Amino acid sequence: MSHAPDTPDTPMSGAHCDEEYSLPCAEALLAGTLALMTGYVQACCDSHRDAMGRKIAANLQMLADAAGFTPHFRTVVWSLQSRWEQQCKARQDVAASAAMVAAEQRRVLWHTAPEAVQ
Repeated sequence: MSHAPDTPDTPMSGAHCDEEYSLPCAEALLAGTLALMTGYVQACCDSHRDAMGRKIAANLQMLADAAGFTPHFRTVVWSLQSRWEQQCKARQDVAASAAMVAAEQRRVLWHTAPEAVQ
């Protein structure tokens, strides 16, 4: 990984030069995907997990299709992508069924309308 500051002897005003890297496209995509996976695992709430999971699956798809990697690496990434895709779909199904259960519980609390009003 190559660390590429603009000017090595000049301090940058407010920038984090130790966090800026110059990577080839595929390596940057891999690094970003690993960072997303870390964020997915360390997330304290579920509000962003679905979006992160979908982005991880999409990034893995792009890595599996990218040139420059060995066929064995691409096979491993393809397998990971299918697992993440299944996991995202399962989470969406669970969320949808939970929403239906909540809607059904709200409906059950309603009183039925009388047939005739006196």
